Amino acid sequence: MKKLTNTDERLSSKKQVIIGFYLFIIVLWQGLTVWLEIPAYILPSPLLILTELYQSFPLLMMHTRVTLTEVLLGFSISIMLSVILSVLMDRHQTLKDLIYPLIVVSQTIPIIAIAPLLMVWFGVGLLRKVIVVVLVCFFPIAVSLTEGLNAADPELVDLMRTMKASERQIFLKCKLPAALPSFFSGLRIAATYSVLGAVVAEWVGAQEGLGIFMTRVMKSYRIPALFASIIIIVVMTLVLVACVDWIGRKAMPWKNEKRSR
Repeated sequence: MKKLTNTDERLSSKKQVIIGFYLFIIVLWQGLTVWLEIPAYILPSPLLILTELYQSFPLLMMHTRVTLTEVLLGFSISIMLSVILSVLMDRHQTLKDLIYPLIVVSQTIPIIAIAPLLMVWFGVGLLRKVIVVVLVCFFPIAVSLTEGLNAADPELVDLMRTMKASERQIFLKCKLPAALPSFFSGLRIAATYSVLGAVVAEWVGAQEGLGIFMTRVMKSYRIPALFASIIIIVVMTLVLVACVDWIGRKAMPWKNEKRSR
């Protein structure tokens, strides 16, 4: 009990240090912009950004709803496609030899170069932006899960086969638990990329969304509004990553037990 109390106290003090550090950065930022009289169109102060966030909040929420829809749809589809393809590549080495290099090569193509082409093919609607999110998220999830499945203890796999376990049992009892840490690491990376992918897709062409909002305010030199939209994007990304971490803790309770020791 005493050990747990000491651990909780250390975590609490660590959080206080982190919060204090970021508060110091914000106060320093505010002080420098006032002291140096930096124009708002160059670097707005935190207070000015919060004021703009409050004033533009209804409009920002309207655009956020559109971007969040694209993110959730693209992220969900990329997870399903990645899981299916990774499992198939794990079961069939020939398929992995054919597909895995293509997955790696696909990441050498800048997404900003593909987005205009997708606009020609699919228009400026929701489908094109969801496809961009899928393309951005697919690689880290598929690669992480594939490598995680390959990281399963081969001696344990051979033991289960000696005990007449089916391939399904080997996958569920041995390979999948071993792959979960890598899988959720890929999910965390993809969660951050998903918001970025949606915003980039909206930059290329859209009628609603945070990307088009940022484009409009930049053209009108409303830099505080630009920073306000960045805050929304950061918060959205952090919430998405936090959800992935929460699901990961529920899916891997044995990791929580190791941390508490």
